[in-house]
Amino acid sequence: MLSAQDILLTLRMFQEENLDVRTVTMGVNLLDCSAPSVDVLCRKVHQKIRDTAGRMVETGRRTADRYGIPIVNYRVAVTPISLVAAAHGPAGMVRVAQALDDAARDIGVDFLGGYSVMAHKHTGDADRALIESLPEALSTTERICGSANVASTRAGINVSAIVEIARALMELSARTADTDGFGCAKFVVFANIPEDSPFMAGAIHGIGEADAVINVGVSGPGVINKAARRLREMDEDVTLGAMAEEIKCTAFRVTRIGELIGREVAEELGVRFGIVDLSLAPTPTVGDSIGEILQALGIETIGAAGSTAALALLTDAVKKGGAFASSSVGGLSGAFIPVSEDHVLADAARNGSLTLDKLEAMTSVCSVGLDMVAVPGDTHYETLAAAIADEAAIGVMNGKTTACRFVPVPGKGVGDTVVFGGLFGEAPIMAIRPGGEQFVRFGGRVPAPIHSLRN
Repeated sequence: MLSAQDILLTLRMFQEENLDVRTVTMGVNLLDCSAPSVDVLCRKVHQKIRDTAGRMVETGRRTADRYGIPIVNYRVAVTPISLVAAAHGPAGMVRVAQALDDAARDIGVDFLGGYSVMAHKHTGDADRALIESLPEALSTTERICGSANVASTRAGINVSAIVEIARALMELSARTADTDGFGCAKFVVFANIPEDSPFMAGAIHGIGEADAVINVGVSGPGVINKAARRLREMDEDVTLGAMAEEIKCTAFRVTRIGELIGREVAEELGVRFGIVDLSLAPTPTVGDSIGEILQALGIETIGAAGSTAALALLTDAVKKGGAFASSSVGGLSGAFIPVSEDHVLADAARNGSLTLDKLEAMTSVCSVGLDMVAVPGDTHYETLAAAIADEAAIGVMNGKTTACRFVPVPGKGVGDTVVFGGLFGEAPIMAIRPGGEQFVRFGGRVPAPIHSLRN
């Protein structure tokens, strides 16, 4: 039974510490929408999303009001479109993207994810068609997000796919130059993609999922930050073990709140509840930062020696708290470190203490990876591909999810700053060190590591 102290702590999380349900995301299976005519396919896709997810926003708002718990975003994730529209080529896939965008607008969701391709071992014709369509599809739609799984621990790294995607991203950046290449912020390149993540831009509805499912993402960097700082104030001799225990207990409370909301929404909609993803996703708001948590853990300068160890402690404690709170923890569940969306990380990158090399090292112990990193607009696509391959290698060799969300900013270079606004914040342009272009130019696939043989 909850004590009075537990109730007061939970109330404070919402009132003073920026705790929210960051997203309620419905996954929708679109495989039954496949059709020989692209017109029929688009009509069926639009109707399926409206019929399945049309009441989600209304239901979520009612649930949020009932419990006094804010829900920031409502989203939909669909079956990877490279599978659904496999027969229709690049032009047909763009039509599907536009139909998805119309459906997302009609039901009032913020984003719709799943304009995606699963190319971790080989790249088929449908995969190539979707990659070719990316610049037009993501520059002519408002709410559509996409992803590519280009590597897995079982399959290795599909370098050829990475090169094709990097070329498409540079074209997408050019097509959205009027918004500083923001189209690229809507696409993530994964290794070991989770098929149930509620967070954009990488959410998809995996083929092993139910026809419709509700996944919830709860984010509370401010709550974790306050808990760590309170403990330091109460005990001047506090140890790292005690800090980890406090973070774990706080993550437990946050996870229980997320599951409560997810199950309520799912039950009212008559669909399955999937998972609660306890990923600490920061915002540009002061007090809602992963960087501030690292500072509370004693890392005065983000990027300094000790930053990776502190992030490892944080990620592990969050996962342990979530796993104890619920048997339905999934998605990514850990700590995100998106540079532009976290004012402390952005400041560290701006003053040079957080370099791309150090950021890459830190991603070996957290969720996602090189996230919302702005790079020069004249970056060569093969240089970008090599950086993506590096991040994929961390995921493959460590059996974990990693990802890249690079935003090449047209007309800007190292030393400049880009302002995306809103939750996407602002960031300095970071340099990618060239010199690995020949490696990705060979193409083909980096074989799976020896520890993939687990049967």
